[in-house]
Amino acid sequence: MTADAISSTYRLQLRGDRFGFAEAEALVPYLADLGISHLYLSPILTAAEGSTHGYDVTDPTTVSAALGGRAAFESLSATARSHGLGVVVDIVPNHLGVATARENPSWWDVLRHGRASAHAHVFDIDWTAGRIALPVLGDDADVAELTVDRTGDETTLAYYEHRFPVDPSTDDGSDDARVVHDRQAYELVGWRSGRIGYRRFFSVSDLAGIRQEDPAVFDWSHEQVRSWFTDGLVDGVRVDHPDGLTDPADYLRRLRDLIGPESWLVVEKILTAAEPLDATLPVDGTTGYDALADIGDVLLDRRGEDALTRLAEDTTGDAADAAWVHAAERTLKRDTARTQLAPEVRRLAAAVLRDTGSDMNADSVGEAAVEVVARMPVYRSDYAPLTGLLPRLIGEVEADRPELSGALAALAAAVAVGGEAAARLQQVAGAVMAKSVEDCMFYRAARLVSLQEVGGDPARFGLSTPEFHVRLAERARWWPRAMTTLSTHDTKRGEDVRARIGVLSQVPELWSRCLADWNDAAPAPDGSTGLFLWQNVIGTWPADGNLTDTYRERLHAYAEKAMREAGSRTSWNDQDSEFESAVHTWIDTLLGGPVAQSVTEFVAGIAPHGWSDSLAQKLVHLTGPGIPDVYQGTEVWEDSLVDPDNRRDVDYAALRTLAETTTSAPAVDGTGAAKFWVTRHAVTLRRERPASFVGGDYVPVTASGSASDHVVGFCRGEHGAALDVVVLATRASLALIDNNGWGDTAIALPDGEWTDRLTGATYSGTAPAATVFGTLPVALLVR
Repeated sequence: MTADAISSTYRLQLRGDRFGFAEAEALVPYLADLGISHLYLSPILTAAEGSTHGYDVTDPTTVSAALGGRAAFESLSATARSHGLGVVVDIVPNHLGVATARENPSWWDVLRHGRASAHAHVFDIDWTAGRIALPVLGDDADVAELTVDRTGDETTLAYYEHRFPVDPSTDDGSDDARVVHDRQAYELVGWRSGRIGYRRFFSVSDLAGIRQEDPAVFDWSHEQVRSWFTDGLVDGVRVDHPDGLTDPADYLRRLRDLIGPESWLVVEKILTAAEPLDATLPVDGTTGYDALADIGDVLLDRRGEDALTRLAEDTTGDAADAAWVHAAERTLKRDTARTQLAPEVRRLAAAVLRDTGSDMNADSVGEAAVEVVARMPVYRSDYAPLTGLLPRLIGEVEADRPELSGALAALAAAVAVGGEAAARLQQVAGAVMAKSVEDCMFYRAARLVSLQEVGGDPARFGLSTPEFHVRLAERARWWPRAMTTLSTHDTKRGEDVRARIGVLSQVPELWSRCLADWNDAAPAPDGSTGLFLWQNVIGTWPADGNLTDTYRERLHAYAEKAMREAGSRTSWNDQDSEFESAVHTWIDTLLGGPVAQSVTEFVAGIAPHGWSDSLAQKLVHLTGPGIPDVYQGTEVWEDSLVDPDNRRDVDYAALRTLAETTTSAPAVDGTGAAKFWVTRHAVTLRRERPASFVGGDYVPVTASGSASDHVVGFCRGEHGAALDVVVLATRASLALIDNNGWGDTAIALPDGEWTDRLTGATYSGTAPAATVFGTLPVALLVR
């Protein structure tokens, strides 16, 4: 198995406490039978003790012993290859975990020895500030709580359960913790102090940025990665958050040299709505958030936009249109840059002054940077297709705020120099975008929350079918080996939850009436919070009305995270216990009161249409341009919300049983068997006819008749040869029923006889839509 043979992937979330390499290896026969070509593993390097995700790597030079270690990984790779499967691994180049200092050997050594440490060059530390500020204390005064601990193999400073190293050259035996502390290369400060001595991953102080721009750091942190390719263990890598690096393009060029020209390389580059991926990058594409947004948006009923906008405005008291979304984003970005990311902005301003020799006031330079970053519509502007964006933004800020003219001149000069400040401006911009939009705005906007996904745009309400086809045709031409996805470990809601919420676009008036009744019976503590949470309730509510204790716990946990991420009435740092308690009481009222029966009846009415959209997006995803990834467990219905909910255990015993017992097209019902059937046939067909999909042609199929706009279809086939696959899907099935069904709608097929892999039915010429979609709302036709 090689990267050239990649046709689809299956994402596995490994965790040391119960799903390591051995458990993954046991799944190989099932996954091979499912039809995928490659296993796609979450990060496997040594991570923080007890890590449930692996992104907090503490030692990049070793494979995680908690997962089973290098030998177990080699065994997994060998078993995969014996079943005809390849392996892809997720890598994390931007940061290392430092939550428990002693678990990270290189960080511990830097804290112990400061600039004299052999690892001092690894981390992006602000050495100009003197001692390394570590924001770990309750407040600055807590330095008085430190003690000297001499019970271990070396002297440490203790702050409750936390331990920090003592430079041996400063240890004269004193037990005066304050004196010992003041001699160290680091300084422990309050977490609210706004002082931090290193670049963080976004605003997460437990994740310290590393300097991949240093070739020595690159070589050290990629020892294991290099060996995986040298030893033939993997076929490709997924790169986590390259935008956090000093120079992503340079990093990716060096990574490509390391893994070889044929290995698969995809990057978690989050593109905004109108942003193209830089074609000069030596990558096969993104990890697929752009595809996720397109596929979900084409299935929405755009006729519901105005009604849902009015509902949001009436419920929240705020505007909810595209203009409001963009204005709110800009306001949030300013606030984030001035608060959570203020240390990074100050460091950027200091770098501007150093790089230019300017005597401008540092605060003014920082404010100029904040204004520019707040206007930046992308995560970073230093990719080739975005040439000209940054100077335009600087010009706009100067026009609006002429008092910042001198500071903007200094910032512009630093960008022109292309040194430290230029890079930090881009790193700050990406962090501000992530914390303001992904982690805040997407928990505030409430018009239709299925739009609020990483890489999505809540201001864009759906896609027309013609625009959708052109987008996919461009992907087929320019990025045929990009990853595409519907669900990931980072999605705010799973694919089936989004699909059901999307059905609300087909019944906005009914939704408004029901919501009014429910709010009368059980008013939410806050209109915006209520409308936001109501949609997630509808998206996850069991179709049979069986509200288990597990479901209740999950919903409460989600509500807590959503409220705090939104930051409107409560937050992680400043919790309003009274408001949070009111929301939890309200949820209990929904789950246990008379409203519950009404919600169950509403969900029972829309659930089949959510399933229809789920099957449509799944088939389009699995057969469209790019390399589709099946996130663990999403071969059947799943009701996941944001992490950690989307990393729950998967019942593979049940999936194996489904694989063994499903032998004909199943009913579209709550079992999820229909989704399994569609997934299995689609990925198997991709594996059988790789040239028809990876690099193959993409040609839209159109329908005629009264309900033609309810069909999304396209042909696939080897480039330059006859098309040999036709994909057909139903969109807006509830509205279709309301408009008297398919009627005279028909689909003109290419010449030849076509067999539906999903039902066994055969067609030629012009096929009535009512017949094609008589058994399932989707069809997968092959010559």
